[in-house]
Amino acid sequence: MDNLKTAVLLLQDGRFFNGKIFGSEGETIGEVCFNTGMSGYQEILTDPSYCRQIVTMTSPHIGNTGVNPDDIESNRIQVAGFVIKEETIIPSNWRSIQSIGDYLKEQKIVGIQGVDTRAITRHIRNHGAMNGIISTIDSDLESLKKKLSQAPNMTGFDLAKEVTCQNQYSWSSINQSTNQSINFKVAALDYGIKYNILRLLERNGCEVTVFPAQTSARKILDFNPDGVFLSNGPGDPAAVSYGIKTVKEILGKKPIFGICLGHQILALALGAKTFKLKFGHRGINHPVKNLETGQVEITSQNHGFAVDLDSLPANVESTHMNLNDNTSAGIRCDELKAFSVQYHPESSPGPHDSRYLFQQFINMMEYAQKN
Repeated sequence: MDNLKTAVLLLQDGRFFNGKIFGSEGETIGEVCFNTGMSGYQEILTDPSYCRQIVTMTSPHIGNTGVNPDDIESNRIQVAGFVIKEETIIPSNWRSIQSIGDYLKEQKIVGIQGVDTRAITRHIRNHGAMNGIISTIDSDLESLKKKLSQAPNMTGFDLAKEVTCQNQYSWSSINQSTNQSINFKVAALDYGIKYNILRLLERNGCEVTVFPAQTSARKILDFNPDGVFLSNGPGDPAAVSYGIKTVKEILGKKPIFGICLGHQILALALGAKTFKLKFGHRGINHPVKNLETGQVEITSQNHGFAVDLDSLPANVESTHMNLNDNTSAGIRCDELKAFSVQYHPESSPGPHDSRYLFQQFINMMEYAQKN
């Protein structure tokens, strides 16, 4: 590492960390956050929910298993930047086709290594999420501060329109599977959808058509799906006004299942409010309590905003709670045939404790077909 070019990470409050280049040369700005997962870095890099974010990995070694063409959640790296303690130069895995450093370089993603990632994590936990800049071309802190001061904050930032698809498409035509019988027609609104969500919907007998985030309710209803899925995605849910409007107009007409940003948009459409968390929830071991069964699920999470439980209307029930800070992790509105969760039951990466929620969506569509 000694012969690598120097790099610097400067945080909005003036704290800085000197390190070495990791990935591409250049400069990048984003909200600095941390992920506590010890594995799954490739899925994290390609998750659209990380758009405009600089992700810090708390695990000290990143890149052990290299990069392969299967463990991706979108068609490209989505993070703004990547911060690690140390890269594994020689990966070891039978599926690996390249190192993580080469992967970042190939897609022109700027990163930094050789920094104290635990110190960065503690700083963000203590002081809250904030913007940061990584540079391999400018070491002048005053110059970097000036560039950083011009960057927008995440609050009020609509990022769904940056990561959504441009045109509707059929997932089945891309994912040449299966002998799975198709029983349900699902319209998925893409606020930054992950591939594994689409895989699991298909595996549960759904023919999935993906629609751009700004699609109108009329177009969705004219498509006449058995159910509507609201995807994960980045940014402030309150800024996705078009999505909230669309969901309001679909509520009660079709069964709805939302994940992550989709959970927040559903809550806003039902009349609740959202707020920004101090430093967010990002990792693959977050405990969530199912308030109906009393069971605790270990979940994969990635969000910086949450639903305000005190703002839920009387007809909306809280179904799941995050046990780390007692924030909302799930809601349901029976009379309008809608439910959602603030975590990732599709995992990728992460545990499979919550995959029953896909079957819950299937059951809801099946009931709607018969009634």
